Amino acid sequence: MKITAVKYFSVDPGFRGRNWLFVKVETDAGIHGWGEAYTLRGRDGAIGAQIMELGEVVIGRSPFDIKHFTQVVYDDYAQRRSSFELYCAQSGIEQAMWDIAGKACKQPVYNLLGGACRGKVRVYANGWSDHCKRPDEFARAAEAVVEKGYTAIKLSPMPSPWRTYVPTAHEDHLVAAVGAVRKAVGPGIDILVDVLRRLPPANAIRMGRALEQFKPYWYEEPCPVENMDALAEVRAAVNIPLVSGEALYGKSAFRDLFRKRAADIINPDICNVGGILELKEIAAMAEPEMVAVSPHNFNSTTVALSATVHAGATMPNFTLTEYYLPFAEFADKICPAQLKPVNGYIDLPTAPGLGLDFDENLLTKHAGPPQKVASVRLPAQEG
Repeated sequence: MKITAVKYFSVDPGFRGRNWLFVKVETDAGIHGWGEAYTLRGRDGAIGAQIMELGEVVIGRSPFDIKHFTQVVYDDYAQRRSSFELYCAQSGIEQAMWDIAGKACKQPVYNLLGGACRGKVRVYANGWSDHCKRPDEFARAAEAVVEKGYTAIKLSPMPSPWRTYVPTAHEDHLVAAVGAVRKAVGPGIDILVDVLRRLPPANAIRMGRALEQFKPYWYEEPCPVENMDALAEVRAAVNIPLVSGEALYGKSAFRDLFRKRAADIINPDICNVGGILELKEIAAMAEPEMVAVSPHNFNSTTVALSATVHAGATMPNFTLTEYYLPFAEFADKICPAQLKPVNGYIDLPTAPGLGLDFDENLLTKHAGPPQKVASVRLPAQEG
């Protein structure tokens, strides 16, 4: 069996200002597979172009030669010069190859990865607070999402814009929002706090210590991951598990994160880290370091979520993964068979491959042009 074609579909879900990019890989055996690439506003056009260029590399190859494909992408195609766009494109194609392999073997992908370590996968709800501004609004929204059965919820209440040095009022607002949520949901719900790579260590430590009273499940990316010494400094000073990794691409990038003891939990994204096997290998690197894995999934709730569930099922050090609530309604329009959580868990699927398929006509119906960045601030707009 050989790969004969690679194509991608850019789908506009109608919100958040970013498209979803789905990759279809076809073979001469009549079996096709689906994958998904991460996107960002202003960069999805480049990612789509990279998918098509990289598709030329995979045509004529066996869809089972997944490890060799990813290696030659790095060695020969990229000449060991990696990029965000390259890893996103590789991730989408690689997932589709696993989907084909599972269908050909008539097995769910997790069975090809060593088998499941658990029968269901825990998820945390995100996106439920996107509309919130005041602490009381976060509290009411948190109550509503917990009523749906979720026992882990994430929020990112730091005001915009993304800047390193922020007024103390922004820190106070985040602390007040988390405090209001804790009071609203009680002690039995895990609260995950995301700072989005915003702060220098001094501010991150001060704010982290203020959050300790609310017993968050984790403190996500208080500092840019490029400065792992800063992350390690915060981790050593704050008594909350620290999370980082969604902006690291490929397993080599995680080496120093482990060596510097800069994170308790890593959150690589299956749609930009290199794919299913790369995510599993990163988890294997983390396991002897006693670092947990909680994959990021700010992608659709279709292929990306399924690929994450299959990979996460095989990891002894997996904890939970992201479920972006606002994406589910539109995803139902293009993929009614998407995985859906019940009381905060997703049961492992049993269908061959990744277990999902798309009607190409529907994807084309909802096609969207590359999304542009809404605005970039001018000097006069800075505080």
